[in-house]
Amino acid sequence: MPLVDLAKRAWDHNFELDPAVRSLLDTDFYKLLMLLLIWRKHRDVPVTFSLKNRTRQTRLADQVPESALRAQLDHVKGLRFTKSELIWIAGNTFYGRKGIFPGEFIDWLAGLRLPDYQLERRDGQYRLDFSGAWAEVTLWEIYALAVIDDLRSRAALARLGRLEIDILYARAKAKVWEKVLRLRRLENLNLSDFGTRRRHNFLWQEWVIQAMVEGLGPKFTGTSNAYLAMKHDLEAKGTNAHELPMVYAALAGDDDAALARSPYQVLADWQELYDGALRVMLPDTFGTTAFLAQAPDWVTGWTGVRVDSKDPFIGGEEMIQWWQARGADPATKLIIFSDGLELDTIERLHARFNGRVQLGFGWGTNLTNDFRDCPPNGGHAFDAISLVCKVSAAAGRGAVKLSDNPTKATGTPEEIARYARIFGERGREAHAVAV
Repeated sequence: MPLVDLAKRAWDHNFELDPAVRSLLDTDFYKLLMLLLIWRKHRDVPVTFSLKNRTRQTRLADQVPESALRAQLDHVKGLRFTKSELIWIAGNTFYGRKGIFPGEFIDWLAGLRLPDYQLERRDGQYRLDFSGAWAEVTLWEIYALAVIDDLRSRAALARLGRLEIDILYARAKAKVWEKVLRLRRLENLNLSDFGTRRRHNFLWQEWVIQAMVEGLGPKFTGTSNAYLAMKHDLEAKGTNAHELPMVYAALAGDDDAALARSPYQVLADWQELYDGALRVMLPDTFGTTAFLAQAPDWVTGWTGVRVDSKDPFIGGEEMIQWWQARGADPATKLIIFSDGLELDTIERLHARFNGRVQLGFGWGTNLTNDFRDCPPNGGHAFDAISLVCKVSAAAGRGAVKLSDNPTKATGTPEEIARYARIFGERGREAHAVAV
């Protein structure tokens, strides 16, 4: 594989602007899948996305210069989909299907202009919001996270000498390869890169993907990064995220019954567009246990589930029991684990569930931003932080996420209490959020 001298490039940082995001396609593939649904059903709904740093002890505004952040955000705002990117989106085969994205949608993408952003410093953190029509705003989420993570890495690199940078990357590369060697031992491994949103930077994510391709072969099944999937002829991975049920719930307004139905309306609209392997549900937005208890019978026929914020061992067993109770064979169903995965966790989950279900892993932060114990002089400057950019308002109402882990809940206390009353608290358990 062609290799970039990452240490030299970091040291020679003398570009007028080295873009953290080089393309509008440099985003998670599920954003494009969701965008098609949004464009068809709710394109003009007003929404706001807001940045939230869940690692409060890290004062982002003290680490990332505001001028650099504005320059990178302005660069992203000026990007457009290129002709070659639109041809790839329109003509490539995704999840075994060609022509998922219709011509009218491609034409709309060609004219897409990202709306402006609102940025201010507040108590050592950044207040960063993106507001506008849902279809025009949604893509900002991943770009904003990638930009801030990249600038934070640059700030830490700027404090190192040339040799120290070389040692940092040498240790990080060795760490990746040790992961490859252990992952090789797992039979029937199905592992994908889900690391765009919290990557160290673009070039490191690309290096890691190339190492996984070379080291794991067919056990590495693709990347969620659409641009890197196109560039390296990999499978683009991803289905849907919490954004959809959060906005659908806000659209329900004051109608409690409509609110309770909203997660299933998301799935009903989704299956109008997609079938097969793309029918993977994400049930934890308002609590997995409540979602499964009230799910219509037709949901049982979906291909699988992504277990996100619940303890993965509990969540996996819960799904197997649910399928069995509904008369479905778990061995024919897919479970994708994706939340805060560590190598040890992947190995233990594989030992527990391999052969009982179709098993997949979407590895994010600890694949593309694991520099723990790599700085030559110690410290935690390169440790990943838990940074999110979530829907905070939609259709004139505050947006809410309860999550299986209440530590991840978002929304006003009043709205969170209302949602908890409607969906219940069963199966929700707080635990620390690392990434």
